[in-house]
Amino acid sequence: MTIYENIRFGKLNATQDEIEEAAREANAHNFIMQLPDKYETLVGERGIQLSGGEKQRIALARALVKKPTFLLLDEATSALDNNNEKIVQEALDRACKGRTTIVIAHRLTTIRNADQIYVFDKGNVVEQGTHDTLMGNEGGKYQELVKRQQMEKIDDDQDDPIKMQKAKEEEEEAIGMSERSRLISDTQAVVDGEKTSSKSFIQRFVLLRLLSMNGSEWKTIFIGCAACLFSGASQPLFSVFYANVVGAFGYCSIRERRSHVLNASLVFLIFGGILLVLNFLQYTAFAIAGSQLTQRIRSKAFGCLLRQEVAYFDQSENTSGAISVRLSSDAAAVQEMAGTRLGVICQSLALMLFGIAFGCYINWQLTFIVLVSLIVMIFLTFGDMSLRVWQGKQNDKIMGRASTLAVEVIHNMRTIKQSSVEKEVLRQYSDLIYEAVRLCRMTMVPISVLSGIYWTIDVYTMAFVYWRALVLVEEKQLTSHHIIMVVAYSMFALQAIKLMGMLSYRIAGSVSAAQSFFNLFDRIPTIDNGSDEGQELDDFHGDIKFDDVKFIYPTRPTSVVLNKFQLNIMPSQRVALAGGSGCGKSTTIQLLQRFYDVKEGQILLDGVDIRQLNIHWVRSQFGLVSQEPILFDLTIAENIAYGLEDVSMTDIIDAAKKANIHQFIEQLPDGYETKVGIKGSFLSGGEKQRIAIARVLIRRPKVLLLDEATSAMDSQNEQIVQEALEHAQIEDPSRTSLIIAHRLSTIRSCDSICVVNKGKVIESGTHTELTQQRGAYYKMLTQNH
Repeated sequence: MTIYENIRFGKLNATQDEIEEAAREANAHNFIMQLPDKYETLVGERGIQLSGGEKQRIALARALVKKPTFLLLDEATSALDNNNEKIVQEALDRACKGRTTIVIAHRLTTIRNADQIYVFDKGNVVEQGTHDTLMGNEGGKYQELVKRQQMEKIDDDQDDPIKMQKAKEEEEEAIGMSERSRLISDTQAVVDGEKTSSKSFIQRFVLLRLLSMNGSEWKTIFIGCAACLFSGASQPLFSVFYANVVGAFGYCSIRERRSHVLNASLVFLIFGGILLVLNFLQYTAFAIAGSQLTQRIRSKAFGCLLRQEVAYFDQSENTSGAISVRLSSDAAAVQEMAGTRLGVICQSLALMLFGIAFGCYINWQLTFIVLVSLIVMIFLTFGDMSLRVWQGKQNDKIMGRASTLAVEVIHNMRTIKQSSVEKEVLRQYSDLIYEAVRLCRMTMVPISVLSGIYWTIDVYTMAFVYWRALVLVEEKQLTSHHIIMVVAYSMFALQAIKLMGMLSYRIAGSVSAAQSFFNLFDRIPTIDNGSDEGQELDDFHGDIKFDDVKFIYPTRPTSVVLNKFQLNIMPSQRVALAGGSGCGKSTTIQLLQRFYDVKEGQILLDGVDIRQLNIHWVRSQFGLVSQEPILFDLTIAENIAYGLEDVSMTDIIDAAKKANIHQFIEQLPDGYETKVGIKGSFLSGGEKQRIAIARVLIRRPKVLLLDEATSAMDSQNEQIVQEALEHAQIEDPSRTSLIIAHRLSTIRSCDSICVVNKGKVIESGTHTELTQQRGAYYKMLTQNH
């Protein structure tokens, strides 16, 4: 959905002015207006196109636009940097006036002005009162929590914070149009290159490609084709038997007539037995080949999806809902064409070919009439198929959007219910379904016309056959016996092509589905996640350098995220990136893991361009704990050891202890065998985060990447986990760490702190050095107080 639609969920009848006002209150309006499509910008599945802080501010705007009587704030500013937190907090303070507000927060600075503060400990309220009252309670729980969050005092005799150099900002904001156009052109060229494939080949030879994928079942397919061949060839023979038995009833002698009819009946019984065996072989062989093909296509498609670069999944047509449809229904549709239905098609083609040859042998004139009708029906079938293929492609796009909407609604059911927008999302889903209905109605008339001609052409054909047969009989060129054989064959041939026409809808859907898979198979990813190529450094020291890096997200080709970005991280250093939301901090972590490639400049690991290194080796050197931890529906032990083989329980427990989660796990009924639920739904945010940290520590990575790793924790757990991470650093002195944080208290001990603004490093140094400079970092620091 767009940003506008996301905010409007808070109040469905909100005007544009109301939405913009709510965005301003949440300090989101400015960054929205900097986006290419502004409020019409698509946020991606689960907001993947936005940073954590940007998503948080849009969620705040959604809450504020409805002007609620009760305001519930559950860590409402946890993902915001200090500057935005202060601005948004002031907006929330204003919004709280005149309405009942319940605030849940780990950052105690956000609840200082609350009328009443309740302190929880182990599920019970242990203290309550105002901030001043609780601070006066010496040795109390609240006072202890506040003291833990207090930073070292800064000298009060400070000058006014110096302003950042405007020349740098202007240079950032005024990137030359020629330079920007070149970057955008390069990005577009990559996209266009990805889409270039042997599409014409696919469209013309879909069936051949499917059969080539069934190569290992060639014996089974051969048996099926042979059965189709004999079954099709038997139909003209059946017309001969049919003509003979009809002619037998014309004999004058009862004994002779009886003998001929009984003999013909016996022949039919034998003939039926042979057809039974042939059809059994045909359907069984193609069913086996079709099921094997479906399994192979699904596996290959999933493998191809895993190979694609992250940018592929940023595209709106590649959401989880659309991909799920491809893997399930599209694969089943392909099976229909390559399975038993392929046998029916082969049998019908064999019947027509042998029938035409047989008819020409009996009488070419009558056969020519039938042949013309068959050709017309074939053209009508292809016309019908073309319309249905086009309709199927358009319908797949619509249903992909509907599936994406359904998946998002199910994933965010609590938000949907809290916003009371069940009717709205139902309306949106119904509109998409109705759009598919309108598409069907649009193609209904031409398809109906083709079908009408198609289903009556056999009647007109028989009329011409009987008329011409009469002429031939009168001219004594044909006997009634021959006429019966030709008519019987004509009826079989016409029924066969009709059967193929009945399958045209299924065939059309199968062709469309097969093309979708072949497009995926033929796509060459810009970053091949399945590649084994590239260099592996024997002794990686952890030296990282961003050299004049420029980067643009492929889905936002007009927004430059990093511009001439310079960053040097020495081996075993702990380097932190600080700055506002959306300034490019998290992008650096994605580039380090080669989720994307830079457009200009280089990223060097121990002096080697990251693009020259083996991608699996690169990612194995990094351990990431992100702002939003992702857990799988497995046990806690399986989540910690995910992706590793031969991991002992001792190693798992050791990692859990370092992440300060062991005691919590031990208190659970099933301990480490406890299921965490889908995406860790059975655990709190802090518990999920600590399990994610344990999963990183057990891998003993050379470089630690911490993207707001403690943002979901209270001050007590934050301090303990921070100590655990520092202990992990001391335990392996050669380990390099890159930390992204809004809470400046978590990065004060870093060897170097780099302040990022609009895609550039504008300041760097230690905490003490930057404080003394009284620049951007100092300004951020003072906003904490």
